[in-house]
Amino acid sequence: MTVQSFAPADTREADPLPASGLAPVDTHCPYCALQCGMTLVPDAEGRFSVAARDFPTNRGGLCRKGWTAASLLASPERLTAPLVRDRKGGAFREAGWDEALDRVASRLSEVRARHGADAVGVFGGGGLTNEKAYLLGKFARLALGTANIDYNGRYCMSSAAAAGGRAYGLDRGLPFPIADIAGAEAVLIAGSNPAETMPPLMQYFDEQRARGGRLVVVDPRRSATAKLATLHLQTTPGSDGALATGLLHVAIRDRLIDADFIAERTSGFEAVRRIAAQHWPDRVERVTGVPERQIVEAAHILGEAATAMVLTGRGPEQQSQGVDNVSAFINLALALGKAGRPFCGWGTLTGQGNGQGGREHGQKADQLPGYRRIADPAHRAAVAAVWGVDPDALPGPGLSADELLDATAPGGSVKALMVLASNVVVSAPSAGRVKANLAGLDFLVVSDIFLSETAALADVVLPTAQWAEEEGTMTNLEGRVIRRRRAVAPPAGVMTDAEVIEALAARLGSSAAFPARAEPGFEELGRASRGGVADYSGISYARIVAEDGVFWPCPEPDHPGTPRLFLDRFATPDGRARFHAVEHRPSAEEPDADYPYWLTTGRVLAQYQSGSQTRRVPELASAEPGAYVEIHPQTARGLGLAEGDLARLTTRRGTIAVKARLVPTIRLDTLFVPFHWGDGQSANVLTNAALDPTSRMPEFKVCAVRVERAAA
Repeated sequence: MTVQSFAPADTREADPLPASGLAPVDTHCPYCALQCGMTLVPDAEGRFSVAARDFPTNRGGLCRKGWTAASLLASPERLTAPLVRDRKGGAFREAGWDEALDRVASRLSEVRARHGADAVGVFGGGGLTNEKAYLLGKFARLALGTANIDYNGRYCMSSAAAAGGRAYGLDRGLPFPIADIAGAEAVLIAGSNPAETMPPLMQYFDEQRARGGRLVVVDPRRSATAKLATLHLQTTPGSDGALATGLLHVAIRDRLIDADFIAERTSGFEAVRRIAAQHWPDRVERVTGVPERQIVEAAHILGEAATAMVLTGRGPEQQSQGVDNVSAFINLALALGKAGRPFCGWGTLTGQGNGQGGREHGQKADQLPGYRRIADPAHRAAVAAVWGVDPDALPGPGLSADELLDATAPGGSVKALMVLASNVVVSAPSAGRVKANLAGLDFLVVSDIFLSETAALADVVLPTAQWAEEEGTMTNLEGRVIRRRRAVAPPAGVMTDAEVIEALAARLGSSAAFPARAEPGFEELGRASRGGVADYSGISYARIVAEDGVFWPCPEPDHPGTPRLFLDRFATPDGRARFHAVEHRPSAEEPDADYPYWLTTGRVLAQYQSGSQTRRVPELASAEPGAYVEIHPQTARGLGLAEGDLARLTTRRGTIAVKARLVPTIRLDTLFVPFHWGDGQSANVLTNAALDPTSRMPEFKVCAVRVERAAA
């Protein structure tokens, strides 16, 4: 077995730092999919502050999380040495890298020898750079030989990706630049709250409204975004698809549809028309709780506008019928002729920093680089040729994210798990189940910046470099490939994920190359994506910097990139967009006598995802120190709950206790809990792991809950 030894992180070969170690470095925010441009400015002691940068996405704006991002680089909670346990359940001790990597390779090899390659699972993250996501997929399939790799982006955009792919033939979060939002006369946002989740994006909606444009927001809560809307449709959780089809009914009835566009650029409309005919507005009002007059008004706002956009978010997507929900909104956009034209289209507001690029290059169970399908023989052959292996040597499709975590249960097929850049104990649905499963694994290795709730369960923890300590690229919500720059070396004793992958592959006896340096890794990714749907082969680091990012697909060095998709044809074989006839169906779990309220979850301004990073930023922790439940004052009175009381929330999966916030902006039958905290405040202890049959997205946004006053 070949063994690689590593010197401390600041002395081994690495991507270069600026000529002066104290030079400001232009880079991008470590958080959401907007990927705002920023500059890291060091002081004489090497501590960094953040300056906003006039990048095309954020145009000089940053949110609270962006402004405080540099504090992560000096966090006293950083992991700076590998941690190992000498026995299951024992205490951690610090170890050297060779010992830790030897142990990981040895244990993974033992599991493979005893149970087969698919007994080892790999769980990645939407925060990984394109280069690392690519390497992780290659590592899983070549060095481990396992089919079972997926990532937490399955919890983010998978329903939108599936719906967009089957309608348009291509999945890119936004098929147009975000700047186009300002030019749309009407915009509908369903189930997203960008005023809190990506505040710099709101300047485009502000500009849209300043030009006389109108904004319709669909949300069970009167969120910060909904408060800015021309019209707020306050839906019952789980009723999004019915609302979208009801809007289509009105559009057809009132002759707002674009018959020429439907005839010339689409197929399948008649089947959708027949379903829409059954969704008359008063029937849809009974399902959604949205008054008939508002349904009619919203349809006319969209239909009478010369240009319009329909944007979905996690609200309709994170459901067991998420793909159908999104398809219903796409049907509406297509019928109105608001697609494949400037300042028009359906798109999804991606959440994670690299939620787009993370699924394009192979860390998803059913995909290979370039957004190729792993089950397609031609796609397998194209990637295998770049990797220098027989296509038959590549494993087939594996388990999706939640199915992979389910398979780690006692008696399940997955006996060992490798986790990078994900905190599944907080972010996965029915989180108590996940925590119990991981604790019982034969072997768990976690690579992370901090000792997250997931890392705390591991047998080996590998400390990794973070966003400003390594080079790499990300792909933002509009398909713009951007470059993150290395501003500072990682702390001594810390490796990058790419270096870990390279070292483990060597220990596992793989003969394949796993470039640990970012630029060579990106060049290989480009070759592997050539000819695929997500073709990066014409993109280089130099172009990214010179052009403020490059939009994929970009198949040649002299290709300009593709900011706007579908202007001439859709990416289907015949160039036509596909309508999909979808019927609304109830959520997997609805309120009853024992659990009489709807529960929905989401993000808040001061925190991000599982909170593993933002909960460690003092300013953000102070702004939002813990979880809470939003409840309507009238509902609270009936339960004897007052502002600040401890409320006990119970579902069929678990119980948590959090403080009550009484707000008149939520439906009387609905409760809202943000999901950024773990332990006894974890919203995902409550959520339902019922999966969409196509995307395998869990039903985070809808379940039945009971609430009562808890003892202090």
